[in-house]
Amino acid sequence: MTTRQLRIAPSILSADFAHLADQCQAVIDAGADWLHVDVMDGHYVPNITIGLPVVEALRQALPDAFLDVHLMIDNPDDFVGPFARAGADLVSFHPETSRHPHRAIHTIKALGKKAGLAINPGTPLNWLDHLAHDLDLALIMSVNPGFGGQAFIPHTVDKIRQLTARLEALGADLDIEVDGGVSPSNAEQLRRAGANVLVAGSAVFGAPNYKQAIDAIRQQASLAG
Repeated sequence: MTTRQLRIAPSILSADFAHLADQCQAVIDAGADWLHVDVMDGHYVPNITIGLPVVEALRQALPDAFLDVHLMIDNPDDFVGPFARAGADLVSFHPETSRHPHRAIHTIKALGKKAGLAINPGTPLNWLDHLAHDLDLALIMSVNPGFGGQAFIPHTVDKIRQLTARLEALGADLDIEVDGGVSPSNAEQLRRAGANVLVAGSAVFGAPNYKQAIDAIRQQASLAG
């Protein structure tokens, strides 16, 4: 299990976009640590969500919120900088969509922001071997990217264990984030495997009480010790 601090990051993809800022403030007030912002382009994934203006608006409305921006787009090299400047605190992208992942990571870092690499269910972990020491976070997708509300892929737990061992062997100390189908029922397993940032969309925004939902995930994850 990782010793890094546990963080709960509700995914705004499951929020009511007609009341986005208010709902984001509500989950922060309920105990959320980060806000996870899914940016989809309709090319890399079969869905279109939000872009730079929404990130800018969230930064203005929530100046103290930690915005964890996940780019599910075809040409992240052109956009990691603009999203960092728009107000993202952390920008993650998928390496197979980048021509120069190392350059993209350092573009983010040069702007004073944290950089993450996102790994799909079918993407091998060896993408991280030569990039881990430049990164702040590895994002493991526990569903295929593109839509909220998908069922958790069980073998993700083993993949996180493998990632934890791989990073230890590399001597790289990264946050490990998991995104997709996270709920109280699997939070302990994920934390025990090494994940410390848990992205939960419908499990939080779909709950009648945000605080109870966040507390339930945190409590179950904390059972890992």
